[in-house]
Amino acid sequence: MAIGVAAAVESPGPAGAAALTGATAYAAWRRTRAGDAVVTALATLATVGMYPRVDDSPARGVTVAERRRVDPLPDGTGLVVVANPASGSGSGADMIEAIADRLPGATIRRCDPTSGDDLVDLVHRAAADGVALGVVGGDGTVNLAARAALDAGVPLVVFPGGTLNHFARDLGVDSLDDAVAAVQAGEVVAIDVGVIDDRPFLNNASIGSYSELVDERERLESRFGKWPAMVVALLRVLRRSRSVDITIDGVDRRVWMVFFGNGGYEPSGFAPSTRPDLVDGLLDVRLIDATAPLSRARLVVAVLLGALARSTVYERRLANSVSIRCADGGRSRLAADGETFDGSRAFLVGKRPAALQVHVPERDDRR
Repeated sequence: MAIGVAAAVESPGPAGAAALTGATAYAAWRRTRAGDAVVTALATLATVGMYPRVDDSPARGVTVAERRRVDPLPDGTGLVVVANPASGSGSGADMIEAIADRLPGATIRRCDPTSGDDLVDLVHRAAADGVALGVVGGDGTVNLAARAALDAGVPLVVFPGGTLNHFARDLGVDSLDDAVAAVQAGEVVAIDVGVIDDRPFLNNASIGSYSELVDERERLESRFGKWPAMVVALLRVLRRSRSVDITIDGVDRRVWMVFFGNGGYEPSGFAPSTRPDLVDGLLDVRLIDATAPLSRARLVVAVLLGALARSTVYERRLANSVSIRCADGGRSRLAADGETFDGSRAFLVGKRPAALQVHVPERDDRR
């Protein structure tokens, strides 16, 4: 019964109705008591209410931003695709073969770390050799390709070959068909790029324990699914992580983590998942305060109850830029699009408005 209710919520319309009808018939066949079925359905609805489903429609910034035409590439000639089969969900190899079949004129360059290939060098050479740069891989690979496309001044084509495909989903590129249509149409939009300590990022960046959270969530996701994995990962990271002392825009703070989103994310009170706009010129700044009594325990309770937005240890604001300085002369451990690196003692987090051109499919749908 729970599966049917969840399917109906996640897939409104005929598919959800069919799932709910099937689950109800199954419950009747198993002679499930009506009271038990009602309790199960209510519990499922309550859970969905606390942990909202993800809006997977394209961001408004893709449909309302000014579009412009570039040279269409009907068979992919002029497109150079960098593929990292080892990254993402492991489906990259299948995606590479499909691209070669659908866009036979495209040049595909695979990264093979076992042969000594350097991915950074590979994407920059690819960007210099084509009129558009394509990428297949996870968040880190897409980030490298975006940096190379920015440096070379060429449009980026994102093929959804990663684990979660956050960026591709916000672009409205949900499948190979979408990416191919975008290349063949020759239509691009210019979107914002975030910058942390001079390093660009497309999705988000952070300082503190957020990078630990991402790593832990990815390890658990195949076992538990996205949302449960996030909760379990948060519990584990909060139990063992250490707070950091930093100065944010001139104010001394002790925090567990600070999250910087490239654009405002939704929902505001739980794990940031989707963006309604890719050209809003804003950073989504979220932090977890470490000075409040029992801050870890209070945060865990707020997450489990779906009340994070009302927790006194959780803060969220939108900003154009943020300055960060680490205390005690220490350097910062930062993350950008899932890749961690050693940052400077003092740095800025900001935006490059409408800096990156990306191919997107022709669509009129909006959130």
